[in-house]
Amino acid sequence: MENISFQYPTWYLIFCALLGLAYAGFLYYRDSSFREQSKTLNWILGPLRFLTVTFLSILLLSPLLRSIVSEAKKPVVILAQDQSESIGAAMTEEQKAAYQTSFKALSQELAAEYDLHEYAFGNEVREGVDFEFTDKVTNVSKLLQELYDLYSNQNLGAVILATDGIYNEGSNPIYGSTRLAAPIYTIALGDTTAQKDLFLKRIFHNKIAYLGDKFSIQADVAARNCAGKNTNLSIYKVGAGAPKLLQKIPININKTDFFTTKEIILDADQSGVQRYRVSLGTLEDESSTVNNSKDFFVDILDARQKILLMANAPHPDITAIKQSLESNKNYEIETAYIQDQNVNAAAYDFVVLHQLPSKTNSAEGLLGTLNNKKIPRLFITGSQSNYSKLNEVQSILRINSDGRNTNEVQASVAGDFSLFNLDAKIGQDLPRFPPIIAPFGEFKDNGIGQTMLYQRIGKVDTKYPLLLFGEERDIKTGLLCAENIWKWRLFDFLQNKNHDRFDELLGKVVQYLSLKEDKRKFRVSQNKNIFKENEPIFFDAELYNESYELINEPDAFITVKNSEGKDYNFTFSKAGRSYSLNAGNFPVGNYSFEAKTMSSGKALKYNGQFSVQPIQLEVYETTADHSTLQLLSEQNGGEMLYAAQLSSITQKLKDRKTVVPVIYESSKTRSVINLRWIFFILLALLSLEWIVRRFYGEY
Repeated sequence: MENISFQYPTWYLIFCALLGLAYAGFLYYRDSSFREQSKTLNWILGPLRFLTVTFLSILLLSPLLRSIVSEAKKPVVILAQDQSESIGAAMTEEQKAAYQTSFKALSQELAAEYDLHEYAFGNEVREGVDFEFTDKVTNVSKLLQELYDLYSNQNLGAVILATDGIYNEGSNPIYGSTRLAAPIYTIALGDTTAQKDLFLKRIFHNKIAYLGDKFSIQADVAARNCAGKNTNLSIYKVGAGAPKLLQKIPININKTDFFTTKEIILDADQSGVQRYRVSLGTLEDESSTVNNSKDFFVDILDARQKILLMANAPHPDITAIKQSLESNKNYEIETAYIQDQNVNAAAYDFVVLHQLPSKTNSAEGLLGTLNNKKIPRLFITGSQSNYSKLNEVQSILRINSDGRNTNEVQASVAGDFSLFNLDAKIGQDLPRFPPIIAPFGEFKDNGIGQTMLYQRIGKVDTKYPLLLFGEERDIKTGLLCAENIWKWRLFDFLQNKNHDRFDELLGKVVQYLSLKEDKRKFRVSQNKNIFKENEPIFFDAELYNESYELINEPDAFITVKNSEGKDYNFTFSKAGRSYSLNAGNFPVGNYSFEAKTMSSGKALKYNGQFSVQPIQLEVYETTADHSTLQLLSEQNGGEMLYAAQLSSITQKLKDRKTVVPVIYESSKTRSVINLRWIFFILLALLSLEWIVRRFYGEY
């Protein structure tokens, strides 16, 4: 039902009526021309004008029509099915068929009474249930989080969760379920009986190692109901042909509930992504042998980047820089002083020159070696620096200073810096870092460098460079015009309880300066080179013309080859000015690829490799955990049921007083002036008055 309301007091309607009466009286009360035609004519025309003016006046008061709309919504019921491998492994084909029939019958009953939504979960949460049971992991907490995100503001009546209680990704579902504010009914699947089983529980290993080094792995071995048995833990290297046995360790199982940890040291004797396998010898009458072995991959790098910190004298900056760079395992850091005679600078990939050249040592021999080998470097100035000599050995910035007078400066990030990306938080925090010491003098940028940080003196942002980069004779050079950056590292820890911002800033600087530029005109990249078997493989490619401008007019192709020599052929898609490819999922194993294209009549190629490792989480733990389901249901006001009790769930929901429809009322407001029939009434009144006046000879 609609009610009318006004934005002004209702007694204003009296003035509208008086206005209409006054207008009609003024027009017809003293007018005798129509009275001569007929005595009743003025009594007809007057009310017409009165009604017209009164209605128009009322419309000026902006009357509104308000209506209340009621809508009853059924309660939402969620029916979620665990699609992981452990569910399928616990059922025979006949049991799967019977369970699927019962599940679909329950779904039909619930859909008739409630707003039903079905979800499958495992690797990910998705709508619809297909009963394939092929997901490699189980993440119950992710399901509960998504249900909260989707239905927390709706009439969520109940969640029905069919699973075995095993979760191997995400947090414990008990801690994330209470936010749903709805009863959770769990359908307990799987077998809680502890079977006779020997299995590898976990394998801990480094993702990378360096050629020539040794690295360790840690294998957690567990067994149930296997007391008195003996087995062997074997480590293999898997490559072309048969796996190569590296080590064999005997294991004596002396308890019913057995657990032990074995550490194995391996040699990184071959570069590239290497595949290894840890395997346990099988026992008689084991419930499952699938969980007796596990493959893992280690990316063995052929060399670390060697970085030399060369200083004129001991300084806390050296320690701060070294500690920061040592957090990156790709760097091998060494510290030396200019007086050391046995330092071979040519053996390093990057050199930091702290206050060199100095007032006491011009470092000509060192700089000559760096120039001959085209080794990139970073100059850091300070009170010991010889600025005249510094201006001779680099030309990206000229500093006219005697070094005796200094300024305390802070940093401000240059808005037009583009050599690499810096986290926005660092740019916001840097101006608040404590002042460091820069020389007082004249700074002249020679135009061949790009400034990253400018000096802020007090509250004044200057155009004096603090940190800038340039390239001379194909040698990348950086220049930090201040000392005492150790204060930044300590301040970062004081503010954030870590050194992340300082480490990222310095890491980006060293990474840019030490990175060897790839001059190839066709390049293919991947965000990583070790993938899980449920991850799609992505490739990105770039093609440059003779002027090193991005182009993608020619087609680009890629051939992926597995260890058995089988080829998978793909064509890149063109995206913007580059190429991209989603090659989909690949079976477990090592792969190599060769990408090809044509440019300026030349054939260009790019080769690389990647590996796909198996996900075996679902085979490690096969004993159902119904106690977790019981607690989950009790905590959320539901009940744990078994597969045979599926048909009773609909009645249990009906018996609850909370799983009921909710009536939503909403108020709808619209202006009366927008009603079409008001316009036609006014038009009719005016038209009728005009016709009568016209008929009787007046306008």
